[in-house]
Amino acid sequence: MNANFLQTPITYLKGVGPHRAQILQSELGIGTYQDLLNLFPNRYIDKTQYYTIGQLQRSNADVQIVGKIIHLKTVEQKKGKRLVATFVDDTGEMELVWFRGQKWIRENLKLNIPYVIFGRCNWYNGKFSMPHPEMELLTEHEKGLKITMQPIYPSTEKLGNSGITNRVINKLQQQLFIETKARFRETLSDSLLHDLKLITKSEALFNIHFPKDQALLAKAQFRLKFEELFYLQFQLISKKMLRKQKIKGFNFDQVGERFNDFYKNHLPFELTNAQKRVIKEIRADLGSNAQMNRLLQGDVGSGKTIVALMTMLLAIDNDYQACLMAPTEILANQHFNGIKELLEDMGVRIALLTGSTKKSERNIIHQQLESGELHILIGTHALLEDKVKYKNLGLAIVDEQHRFGVAQRSKLWHKNEFPPHILVMTATPIPRTLAMSLYGDLDISVIDELPPGRKAIKTVHRYDSNRLKVFGFIKDEIKKGRQIYVVYPLIQESEALDYKDLMDGYESIARDFPLPEYQISIVHGKMKPADKDYEMERFVKGETQIMVATTVIEVGVNVPNASVMIIESAERFGLSQLHQLRGRVGRGADQSYCILMTSHKLSSEAKTRLETMVRTNDGFEIAEVDLKLRGPGDLMGTQQSGILNLRIADIVKDNDILKTARHYAIKILKEDPGLEKPENLILRHTYAQIVKQKNIWNYIS
Repeated sequence: MNANFLQTPITYLKGVGPHRAQILQSELGIGTYQDLLNLFPNRYIDKTQYYTIGQLQRSNADVQIVGKIIHLKTVEQKKGKRLVATFVDDTGEMELVWFRGQKWIRENLKLNIPYVIFGRCNWYNGKFSMPHPEMELLTEHEKGLKITMQPIYPSTEKLGNSGITNRVINKLQQQLFIETKARFRETLSDSLLHDLKLITKSEALFNIHFPKDQALLAKAQFRLKFEELFYLQFQLISKKMLRKQKIKGFNFDQVGERFNDFYKNHLPFELTNAQKRVIKEIRADLGSNAQMNRLLQGDVGSGKTIVALMTMLLAIDNDYQACLMAPTEILANQHFNGIKELLEDMGVRIALLTGSTKKSERNIIHQQLESGELHILIGTHALLEDKVKYKNLGLAIVDEQHRFGVAQRSKLWHKNEFPPHILVMTATPIPRTLAMSLYGDLDISVIDELPPGRKAIKTVHRYDSNRLKVFGFIKDEIKKGRQIYVVYPLIQESEALDYKDLMDGYESIARDFPLPEYQISIVHGKMKPADKDYEMERFVKGETQIMVATTVIEVGVNVPNASVMIIESAERFGLSQLHQLRGRVGRGADQSYCILMTSHKLSSEAKTRLETMVRTNDGFEIAEVDLKLRGPGDLMGTQQSGILNLRIADIVKDNDILKTARHYAIKILKEDPGLEKPENLILRHTYAQIVKQKNIWNYIS
């Protein structure tokens, strides 16, 4: 089938017309024959089996039965009437019931003629009954296109109200297959079809819409899922290979005096093996003549900042400038203060640029950047402003990358004639599955070991009824000189309720931990920023022992002396948030604890989250569980960077197919990067079509 034919506007398909076309476009995004073809069912009703009335179970399942109507009657009820038919086969009898459309049904039903009925059975008054069954004369049923398994397509309220039912969409698909003669151009090479024993594209499309049985449906799904994931991986990997060939990077060939001086004389602790390995990977990138584009993953407290700093020193030793961009002012300030302290006495000039920076200071920063006097600039989104110009930016580091969109990242690239090396850092562990799909165009480094002297945090789950014991434990920790966090959930819609929970909690803690023996800080969203900072500061300095807060403390507060994190109503938090909050303690050498407080009423998903937290401290394992519970869209957050708009594949459930697709994409691109071999021309053609219609960033919104 000519691919251009599939670009025909849907209006021209028999049975559609302008009005239906408009609704299909607005509700399901269907504008062409191709779009309709790619509207895949999201489930199927199995019509491969016929039941007898004697076989029926009280299971509430959809069943299909062959029999005859022998009697019809109208029954009066409190509101209106119902029409009841007696339906029989050789094994027994049941009732068919209609509450509406009775006149039409009464006029059109034929008695004592075989029908095939389909619907959900109820057990009512000692016999089976089926309300509003789908009905077809047996003679018609045997003539029709054998759709033995009925596909159920995605729908919306508006579609239903406009009369575009599942049946209508099914009819439109049949019409489409008639007009195209069910012949579609193949999109995968013979060798892929052969190696993976895949069915052809035409067979796959036919069997996804009109499967005869479960086995054919499974083959069609596998074929279409593989194809979708294969081209997604193909695009990511070819982008990466192309970038390495084309985009020349600045060559940092010196490991110079500042890097060595810092390593020998200023490093406050021994690097872990994981940190050494990552620095080695980065150094190889920086000396390869190609632009670095690397994702650095490491759990909270694994020492990513030191790696970032040493990478910046490599840039400075090669006469380039470096910048570090963080998503919030708190985090930017923390990076600035931490790095400034580490670089004291080293003659490296460093500045901080955020929304709060005064205009006079800004002007000085702008001048020093352009003259090259300034070596390192740390800040928030303010670094992206057009006014910010560098003399020679060689390295850009982005912290917590998922909070910045692709467009913002590329703004940093264009600060120079040549793009700087890019290092993206995240403390939100991204499961390998997602990393392969979302960041398949980046090289990935992982710091998977904690600095020496750090003890693993002990996590326990306690019910509200154990509160007195928990308070006793807190008192013991405070006696040892430790500090405590107590965190309450914050969910925008119920801010007033959350605020009440927080204040009630604060009052009960104040009763059990009275002045002057105990000092308590409180921080929440309704406070003025200055008051928040004041309270935070008191806790950081150790003037208060307990910090009662909402989740504002999730990112970037570093108090090594805090050893207990109590999370109230822990069932209301997501897994990654629980893990991030737990990472606020365990920053010193003392044993730290995380106590998850909940009521006794817990959903099974909440139980899974709490059990996972108690079982493991491994951020990657937690991220995998989170991905299974929430799916990829929720995990990355819609407004951020990660909904994968896949038509049929699911990167969590189809992880094995994803790995296979990636393996073949890499193999083919290594052997034939330009897809010039005769057997790969089909891939080249299909890939060109996909890129024309749908860029990779449409997949990764």
